[in-house]
Amino acid sequence: MKIQIRKIVAVLALGSLGVLAGCGGGDNDIGQIIGTSSPQYRTVHANPFIGNVDFGVNGTTKITNVGFKNVSNYFGIDATASTATVSNAGSSTPLASTGFTPANGHRYTALAIVGSNGSATSLALIDDPYNKSILSDKARVRTFNASYNAPNVDVYVTAPNVDLSAIAPTMSGAAYGGASPASTQDSIYVDGGTYQVRVATAGTKNIIFTSQPFSLANNADWLITTLPAGGVGAVTPNAIRVLVAQANGASQTASELPSQ
Repeated sequence: MKIQIRKIVAVLALGSLGVLAGCGGGDNDIGQIIGTSSPQYRTVHANPFIGNVDFGVNGTTKITNVGFKNVSNYFGIDATASTATVSNAGSSTPLASTGFTPANGHRYTALAIVGSNGSATSLALIDDPYNKSILSDKARVRTFNASYNAPNVDVYVTAPNVDLSAIAPTMSGAAYGGASPASTQDSIYVDGGTYQVRVATAGTKNIIFTSQPFSLANNADWLITTLPAGGVGAVTPNAIRVLVAQANGASQTASELPSQ
């Protein structure tokens, strides 16, 4: 029913697509919006303690020899029961794997992260249903906690220097290895504009990361990923940095937000 309704809306909206095309951002895939295109899949190397890796799907290597903080473009995969893997570059033995059943119109992000014991590698997966309206030019944001040294975080995406004392988090309670909104839920929609990201210990106003102000474009699609800080910060509690994974329409798929 959902797909049928989206198809009807798409037909009614075709006359407006020329307007959308001029709005910038490049992230409106009509097939995904109406739920008919093949599942889209991308990978993120978010484990600072391992070298370059390969990512695979169903025994076929899809992304090869990529380093820490690499974010791939989305690419199509089959809508069938699948196994995602990550392995050391050039190795056929997975470091970690996870099973999932991709659905048409959805976007999937596989993240190689530090395992629960602090040394192994885990593979986390986000299922994004991509429920964006065909006429919307809003930006989409979601957060993922890959900072094992900051196990539960709230993320604020606000105008620069806004007082947070009476403001609820934009995305709350992201446990280590988890997303907010959670996997299978849609992203948060915001207007394009100038923003600042602040990360707090979950349930508090204790800010552990503040970004410099930045511009968020209409139609942008950001996965705001917390990572352990470099050097000694990799093992220091609540010492983090923030990597933004962007969708294919962006000029680059990965960028680290400078701290303030």
